[in-house]
Amino acid sequence: MNLNLTNKVIIVTGGAKGIGEGISKVLATEGAIPVIIGRSESDNLKTVAAIEAAGGQAFQVPAELTQPSECEKAVRLTLEKFGVIDGLVNNAGVNDGVGLETGTYEDFVASLHKNLIHYYLMAQYALPALKASQGAIVNIGSKTAETGQGGTSAYAAANGGRNALTREWAVELLKYNVRVNAVIVAESWTPLYERWINGLPNPEEKLKEITRNIPLQQRMTTTEELGTTVAFLLSNKSSHTTGQLIHVDGGYVHLDRALANA
Repeated sequence: MNLNLTNKVIIVTGGAKGIGEGISKVLATEGAIPVIIGRSESDNLKTVAAIEAAGGQAFQVPAELTQPSECEKAVRLTLEKFGVIDGLVNNAGVNDGVGLETGTYEDFVASLHKNLIHYYLMAQYALPALKASQGAIVNIGSKTAETGQGGTSAYAAANGGRNALTREWAVELLKYNVRVNAVIVAESWTPLYERWINGLPNPEEKLKEITRNIPLQQRMTTTEELGTTVAFLLSNKSSHTTGQLIHVDGGYVHLDRALANA
């Protein structure tokens, strides 16, 4: 399907690795120009080079999104380069394990900066441009907001906030024809996920246990599958979809996981 994304300028935070990289590459394949925002310029440039080698276009801005001024910089430099922003994908974040029993006040607030506050700031700074283009926002969220996980209060709270902001912004921005949706992730293989698994006592056994509980095909969601859904939600092919939390998770959150072992 032609998603009509050719030359659309779309900011992707955390767009150089993992889920963000998958999103950036799918967008480029669809003819869009992903603007990769991330703290590591070398990682950003590596992904830009991979996209360009495949025949696509991309741009990057190194930015530490926990700093409000860096969020403003990311949007400003994008506009200086292209003069337009057609879409925003809020994706950057990390499940940092700040729990109720282990985290301090400072840990909790720092985690919110890593995982939620820059979602708000990026949307706020990009909003005038998104109004002008009647663009779209996609927030990437996590199952932890709905299922809980244990030992990760701050990340779960941040993802609850992402879901709430998705619905709130969808209402607030109706009058500008700016659509806002979220893609909710459960289990997807990324470098961070691999690092977590490998840090466990029996990583192979744990991985098998996790995938056994994913109802559809007993496998993880690929970053490309997530990217394809994001691209659709950014495109005018989803022109009457807003305020939705779309789970791309093989049925992990909503289907009875006993089905996986039936």
